[in-house]
Amino acid sequence: MTAPPLALEGVVATRRAGGAAFTLTVESLLLDPGALVAVTGASGTGKSTLLDIAALARRPDEAGRIAVCGTDAAALWACGAKDALARLRARHFGYVLQTGGLVPFLSVGANAALAQELAGRRDAARLAALAERLGIRDLLARMPATLSVGQRQRAAILRALAHRPALVLADEPTASVHPDMAATILALLADQARQAGAAVLLATHDAPAARAAGFHEVPLQPGPASSRLPALVHA
Repeated sequence: MTAPPLALEGVVATRRAGGAAFTLTVESLLLDPGALVAVTGASGTGKSTLLDIAALARRPDEAGRIAVCGTDAAALWACGAKDALARLRARHFGYVLQTGGLVPFLSVGANAALAQELAGRRDAARLAALAERLGIRDLLARMPATLSVGQRQRAAILRALAHRPALVLADEPTASVHPDMAATILALLADQARQAGAAVLLATHDAPAARAAGFHEVPLQPGPASSRLPALVHA
């Protein structure tokens, strides 16, 4: 039986700023291959924090379980195995940041090719096909600094999908693009779930668009200086 791409249980993370504290609690989140989940909520309710934890980019204050494709990531955090965590990210994750997060000294195409190389899955034909669908095939030789905000966002999505990850994490991936392209992007993410068996965890303000693309909406439940993600098992 294939291990779920992501399993979180009993996760608590607190962020502090200016003397104030905000706590995110994740009761249970289990994403099987092919899952399409859109986490929604107002700005500041913890959507980006949730994705950072899922991406192993932020260590939570408490974690009953954090597992990626059957690997106990919580144990790796506990023993300080940063190299093992990095390998886990490179092989299994595709992460679309709000800011794009592209390597600034590599071209668009080289950014995507690097993701394939780190995962051990070089595939120039796949890279070209994805770039065509995202409308950026003619931008592959361009540097990130020469792109518009919307172009950088699409380049980040190209990089996130290029290496066939088991888990795609996307933080507001359609916020900076035209509505027509937003629909294309959400459809492309959904296709990855269907065709490659990837789980997709999306943070978005645009719940109607996500639902239209087939995502299951999970609203964060706000509280005083806190929010909570209720238990969710999604196949």
